Amino acid sequence: MKLNTIHLGNCIEIISQEMEANSIDLIFADPPYNLSGKSLDLVNNQTGGAFYKVNEDWDTWTPENYLLFTQQWITQAWHVLKPSGSLYISCTFHSIAEIITTAKNIGFKLNNILTWYKTNAMPSITKRTFTHATEYVCWFVKGKKWKFNYQAVKQFNPSLTKDNQLKQMRDFLNFIELPIVQGAERLHGKNGRALHPTQKPEKLLELILIASSNEGDIVLDPFFGTGTTGVVAQKLKRHWIGIESNTGYYDMAIKRLFELEKERIGD
Repeated sequence: MKLNTIHLGNCIEIISQEMEANSIDLIFADPPYNLSGKSLDLVNNQTGGAFYKVNEDWDTWTPENYLLFTQQWITQAWHVLKPSGSLYISCTFHSIAEIITTAKNIGFKLNNILTWYKTNAMPSITKRTFTHATEYVCWFVKGKKWKFNYQAVKQFNPSLTKDNQLKQMRDFLNFIELPIVQGAERLHGKNGRALHPTQKPEKLLELILIASSNEGDIVLDPFFGTGTTGVVAQKLKRHWIGIESNTGYYDMAIKRLFELEKERIGD
């Protein structure tokens, strides 16, 4: 399959029909969370920008269909991942049980669960729950020889010891404090709202790619969205493959990656 390219279509079909077994070094997946329902518009909220509850057609599943979908795409991820490869899956508490159970049944080993603490998360407006201020990234490995660039990850950690030395990976790297994407990094549609409801911070992807891949490796993102994985992969000199089924996100990702390439070559 052609590298550094976005493929439009269903990731399960594309991976099963067009990709070679044991060909991918790292997979980052941000699949649907199955959270859609009644929209909740809080236009005046300033915590992380105006908040709109996820209410998308692609995020609406029955529990049975969501579990089947999860089983199908993780099975394909196993097929194309190298024996030394890693699979990182972004999720919330709503879907983490299905993801972990499915991945372990397929054969993956769960190495860590990273916690992303969203420093500008929406407060609990309903006053009926604790604030939903975290998301998770489950790190799975296929075999026993997975990559983990320990020293590079320590250098990535912004925190230092009292003696200004590189710090063990506990405070920032298992519990990652980052704001919800906003400002220049947040992509917006013509209506002014966030173009993608679950756009991930580039800094989060940097940590994952630095930890579990090397320059020249191939990174697959089967739910490419607006292209954050490709943007970070190019900056870190990794090859990438993106798959996206939504034409709007696909078009934006092409524009985003094309503009990045123009900046790189100075045109």
